[in-house]
Amino acid sequence: MQQELLAYLRGYLTERRAHLFQEILAKRTRHFTVVTEDVYQLHNTSAVMRSCEVFGVQDLHIIEELNQKSIDKEIAMGAQKWVSLQRHDSTKACIHTLKKEGYQIVATSPHEHSHLLHDFDVTKKSAFFFGKESYGLSDAVLREADTYLKIPMYGFTESLNISVSAAIILQYVVTKLKQSTIDWRLSEAEKLELEIEWSKNTIKASDEIVARFLND
Repeated sequence: MQQELLAYLRGYLTERRAHLFQEILAKRTRHFTVVTEDVYQLHNTSAVMRSCEVFGVQDLHIIEELNQKSIDKEIAMGAQKWVSLQRHDSTKACIHTLKKEGYQIVATSPHEHSHLLHDFDVTKKSAFFFGKESYGLSDAVLREADTYLKIPMYGFTESLNISVSAAIILQYVVTKLKQSTIDWRLSEAEKLELEIEWSKNTIKASDEIVARFLND
C-alpha cells in the first residue's frame, strides 16, 4: 500500500523534486539525533532545527517541561517540512525513550571532565542534548548522561549560543561519520515513510489527494 501511495503522490511532483527527495534521503541519518531541553528563546530551537536539516540529521527532540513553543517558520527556513520533530513533556521520559532506541546520552557541557569535540567517538549512536540558554542542562540530564562533550574555546567567553554550538558539533560529527565505515543510512522502510511525508508536505491539498487514492 505504501509503495502504491508513493507512486500516486509522485504523479503530483515534478521529476526534479522526486529525484531530489531520493538524493537527500540517501544522505539522511538517524545515527545521531539532537535534543533541546526547555530552550525558551524560540529562534534558538528554530535555528537548531535548521542545522539538523542542513547536516542531514533527521530527528529533533524537544523537551518542554517548562516552555512550550512552536517552531518559528521564518528562522527554520522550511526545515520543519523535512525534519521529524518529536515533542516530550518530560526530560526523564525523553532520556528513557532514546536509551531504549539505542542512543547514548551526550550532554554538551563545559564540564571539566567533558571530552573535547575532536576526540568524540562517532561510531556510537548518539543523542546530543543542549540546555537552557542561561543555565545549561538540567541535573537530570547531567546525571543520566553517558558522556560529556565540549567545544574547544580559546577566548575569554566560556559559552556559545545554543544554535551555534549545535551547528559546530553537527558539522564535525556528521563529517567524521560519513568518512567512517559505519552504516549510518536510513533503512529502505524509513526512506519510504519519509518520502511519503515529504511529498504530502509539498503537494497542495495533499489530504484530499490521499483520501482520493484510498477511496479508488
